[in-house]
Amino acid sequence: MPLFEYRCSACGHESEHLVLRPDERVVCPSCESPRLERLISRPAVSSEEGRRRASRAIRAKNRSTRRDQAEAEAARIRAHDDE
Repeated sequence: MPLFEYRCSACGHESEHLVLRPDERVVCPSCESPRLERLISRPAVSSEEGRRRASRAIRAKNRSTRRDQAEAEAARIRAHDDE
């Protein structure tokens, strides 16, 4: 699939675009400037270590999300008790 990464020269926003034809023009989704610089993408390679690293990152993010949700719930309960 011809999915390319670009950086806008005007605002610096990075985005991905599906480009089906070489003459197809793409614009920045942030500022709509046509001055995009195509970035060199790393190939997607799967390895056991990469999967472990991704799994650890996901678990850490989930722990953080659960902690934030628990703190928000505790704050709601405290606010309700104060009323």
